[in-house]
Amino acid sequence: MKTAVIHARIEPAIKSKAEGILRKVGISPTEAIRIFYRQITLRGGIPFTVDVPNHITADTLDKSSRGEDIIEFDSIDDMCESWEK
Repeated sequence: MKTAVIHARIEPAIKSKAEGILRKVGISPTEAIRIFYRQITLRGGIPFTVDVPNHITADTLDKSSRGEDIIEFDSIDDMCESWEK
């Protein structure tokens, strides 16, 4: 079997975080790429939706990544009750 090589540049923090997750599920980065490419060929496109978050979602994601405006709850019920207030 012949093989082809893929070279890609990615932000170090994203690479590290993704590889940590892959280790937890027992998949190498190479195998993850193979799975991704296989799914592209099987589905005839990217195997998940690619959405651009709206302004509110983008702002919320930015704030949470900075640790701002985060509210923690002890349970799902507590979280749902907070919506009723």
